[in-house]
Amino acid sequence: MPPPRRAALGLLPLLLLLLLPPAPEAANKPTPCQRCRGLVDKFNQGMVDTAKKNFGGGNTAWEEKTLSKYEFSEIRLLEILEGLCESSDFECNQMLEAQEEHLEAWWLQLKNEYPDLFEWFCVKTLKVCCLPGTYGPDCLGCQGGSQRPCSGNGHCNGDGSRQGDGSCRCHAGYQGPLCAECMDGYFSSLRNETHSFCTGRGYDWPLRFLHPLPSLSLGHWRGMGHTWIHGRNTCTQPRYNGVGTHARLCLPACDESCKTCSGPTNRDCSECEVGWVLEEDACVDVDECAAETPPCSAAQFCKNVNGSYTCEECDSSCVGCTGEGPGNCKECIPGYSRELGQCADVDECSLAEKACVRKNENCYNTPGSYVCVCPDGFEEAEDACVPPAEAEVTEEESPTQPPAHEDL
Repeated sequence: MPPPRRAALGLLPLLLLLLLPPAPEAANKPTPCQRCRGLVDKFNQGMVDTAKKNFGGGNTAWEEKTLSKYEFSEIRLLEILEGLCESSDFECNQMLEAQEEHLEAWWLQLKNEYPDLFEWFCVKTLKVCCLPGTYGPDCLGCQGGSQRPCSGNGHCNGDGSRQGDGSCRCHAGYQGPLCAECMDGYFSSLRNETHSFCTGRGYDWPLRFLHPLPSLSLGHWRGMGHTWIHGRNTCTQPRYNGVGTHARLCLPACDESCKTCSGPTNRDCSECEVGWVLEEDACVDVDECAAETPPCSAAQFCKNVNGSYTCEECDSSCVGCTGEGPGNCKECIPGYSRELGQCADVDECSLAEKACVRKNENCYNTPGSYVCVCPDGFEEAEDACVPPAEAEVTEEESPTQPPAHEDL
């Protein structure tokens, strides 16, 4: 007797659930380091919130003499711990319950020796995070060193976590394993043994090179012979690279004619971009449309643009053209003729020689042609459009047809 199929079918939903992709919430689940850092941030905020509190009994001097100072007391610790997690935050409460003894030990015994709770708790004790500038299971230094990862011009993969491979993801304008080289279209405006600045659509000056101007409002800086306004628009907003704040300075990129350059003009090109050619020490646009063999098809015209060209369709009235519209046709298609310098439709129905030759026939002009149509109610004959009365007479006068073979 074969086994029942119902039991086998009952396993199908379970298998489908196992094969389904994870829900979006699971994909965005915080890492252990993020959870630890979040807990520490809330603990530090709790310390701020309770900084000016006391035992609340009314006689603070006696209480602190008898019960020890509130600042270092277990009562203050309990108040901080009670505010760390929302009741609905299961993961936070689970982590707090598992690590409460560590936090208590740090508060009562180790706070003076290890004042940085994040470093002691998340990096050295739980080992779920790394210090800035380091990455991976062993907290190795990022490419370029932990003090200035990626030369300050990129982001270290896994920076501050126990994950990643320490490779650099360079900011716009930079390339290379250490983000110390300029990309095509950018040029090096400042370079020394430790810093490289690539000028382009915007680049970063460390604030140690910029000095505040007392005579200007807050947010104005001077350095390197220029004055910048800090934080005014999308190109001047401050940002962090893991080491310190930078002020973003907007300057022109290489000229569009340059592939690589040493300055902002078309005379500073080290190499011309495709579609440009070096003439008299400057990169100038190549006019592809002026080539001996046109780059476009016979039904198109060529339009030159900087560094390239486009092929546009000729007007529908043209046989070949030199530009846009019916006024630039080389020749006109059948049904069109040149009038006032451009190809225009010929109205065949208005010509002296009739286009429609059958009796009673109407002529209708169409773009590039015409049609001949019998009026409503008229019937078509070989050489005329026959009115209804004449059609009936014609039918009556027509000879009787012989009977079909089947009727004989």
